[in-house]
Amino acid sequence: MKVLVAGGGTGGLCLAQGLRQAGVDVQVYERSRTRIERLQGYRVHINPHGSAALHECLPPDLWQRFVETCGKSGDYRFLTEQLTELLLIEDSLTSGPDAASAHHSASRITLHQVLSAGLADVLHYDKEFVRYEQNPDGTVTCHFADGTTATGDVLIGADGGNSRVRRQYLPHAERIDTGITAIAGKLPLTDEARRSLLPRLVEGPNTIMPPKGCCMFVAPHELGGGVNDETFAHNEVLFDNTQSYVMWAFAANSGRFPPGVSSMDGDGLRDMVSGLIADWHPGLRALVADSPGEAVSLLPIRTSVPPKQWATTNVTLMGDAIHSMTPFGGIGANTALRDAQLLYRNLVEVAEGKRSVLDAIGDYEQQMLVYGFKAVRFSLRNAHQSVSEAKTGRVMFKTVLRMCSVLPPLKRAMFGTHGE
Repeated sequence: MKVLVAGGGTGGLCLAQGLRQAGVDVQVYERSRTRIERLQGYRVHINPHGSAALHECLPPDLWQRFVETCGKSGDYRFLTEQLTELLLIEDSLTSGPDAASAHHSASRITLHQVLSAGLADVLHYDKEFVRYEQNPDGTVTCHFADGTTATGDVLIGADGGNSRVRRQYLPHAERIDTGITAIAGKLPLTDEARRSLLPRLVEGPNTIMPPKGCCMFVAPHELGGGVNDETFAHNEVLFDNTQSYVMWAFAANSGRFPPGVSSMDGDGLRDMVSGLIADWHPGLRALVADSPGEAVSLLPIRTSVPPKQWATTNVTLMGDAIHSMTPFGGIGANTALRDAQLLYRNLVEVAEGKRSVLDAIGDYEQQMLVYGFKAVRFSLRNAHQSVSEAKTGRVMFKTVLRMCSVLPPLKRAMFGTHGE
């Protein structure tokens, strides 16, 4: 059996690592011309689902490299915009007993390095997917922009939110704008920055909850002592994964931002956010104001709409290509990794003669549509609640957080699976 994967992102590469370990012929086709062309330099939260998938699909040496290069874990806090603590969720409450069932803070750049390591004969760059055709003999052929083709028994569309595989295969599957915009940035943790930042902003992740209408997420990425690739150690802060940093993301309904926000450069975006949080705690204002403009980005927030069920074939989709979701909840990458783990198991059974291709893919799609769009709905609900203009709802939620703070059983019941 030969498996073709269109897209070399988190899910596609994790799947490729697992299949390669199992001896299955897998080939990944990535449109980027090089490994470093389109990498974003912010942290990504890996939850126990994602950790379990990486542990199962990666070879032992790469799993160890992943663990060593993750940032240090920390307790999660809900804070007001004046940094008054509403609730502390201890890391021990949500993590399992070992690294394979724990939460991790990973650099997107470093995670991509780990996932692509050892795949020189599998991962093909500068291969822009154009279309596919299903052949009379049951195979599928991919056509690329450079005029080349590749033929296999299965095609996995792992080509992101703007998936061309999805556009051809499921033209009815929509991805829509949520009406929410986020501005994200990061501040390198130099000695000077460590002296000036409040400890609570570098001790662990924080959700900042003002009275209404917007929110902010702040999280440190403290390197854990692992070796990072010096390829990225250059002046563009956004692409540097050799230094610890604190990332922040401010989100609000798009109407709260001035016209022309989409054309602003990093300096302009940073200064605009500084104005929007002018009455917040000085520590938060300093975090934003001191962040270099080249590390600030505009992030329109989009989400997938659950598609109608389709007939299973030897073409399927994974990750953002089918269940793109908002970043509110930090579960998008983990859901893609969960896809990879399930597809890996099912396709290995095909290679071993234990089931047919259609049975394996049909079973994957049936499970994926349930947990994938449950995650989509969860993240979308979080997104709308986080930027709600209803002050009453925000007050009620803060009251619940304070109750959890003084009632440990209630906190365990409500937040024992936080981030999953």
